[in-house]
Amino acid sequence: MSLIELPPAEWGLVIFCALMVGVSKAGVAGAGIVVIPILAQIFGGQQSTGFLLPMLVVADIFAVRYYNRHAQWSYLARLLPWTLAGIGIGVWVGDIVSDEVFKEMIAVVVFVCLILMVWKDSRKKKIHLPQGWWFSAMVGLAGGFATMIGNAAGPIMAVYLLSMHLPKNHYIGTAAWFFLIINVLKLPLQMFVWHTISYESLTVNLAMVPVIVMGVFIGIVVVKKFPERAFRIFVIFTTALSSLLLFF
Repeated sequence: MSLIELPPAEWGLVIFCALMVGVSKAGVAGAGIVVIPILAQIFGGQQSTGFLLPMLVVADIFAVRYYNRHAQWSYLARLLPWTLAGIGIGVWVGDIVSDEVFKEMIAVVVFVCLILMVWKDSRKKKIHLPQGWWFSAMVGLAGGFATMIGNAAGPIMAVYLLSMHLPKNHYIGTAAWFFLIINVLKLPLQMFVWHTISYESLTVNLAMVPVIVMGVFIGIVVVKKFPERAFRIFVIFTTALSSLLLFF
């Protein structure tokens, strides 16, 4: 998985994915989900989750640096224990299935998240979901499983946090801290349980840091200058097509 071994076309896709990670953390909702099936095609299902994770951590640090004062820790306290349980289930499932099945699981998780994205967009801010502890438990378990299997908990968490009717900055700050915490906690699991993070993969991740930063600035421009609806349609279409390819 070194830079030298990547064919030019795959190298271009990796750069595109790094850009999209940065764009998503700049506030372009849903942009990061297109990365998941593309990397699964290049590196394989389970290996792709470990390759993507360090890039997500870098991007999460930028998000937390900017929005750290706005986190609502009471919501995090409700979710994190259940999310950790969901991560544990994901680790166990990932250990017992083949890579082909793993890729298909990624595709299913991504499709579910796409449906959530479309549903959330159609509802705008009119999302009224249960507030009980059992609902937080369900969301935490689902989010933990999705983040371990495909780094794809974003839409699940977006629906949950929007249902809490948080102000915009509190929503972004809470989500930023949530993903930084769980992604850092996943690092040792990817390294020592799944063995999907290596020196070779980290060199590629390190080379992608400037691209991620560039993606952050591109995302800021996209948010200000381009219609978000058109961009999200592009993201949904591209992601759905990439996910379908994981079944073949």
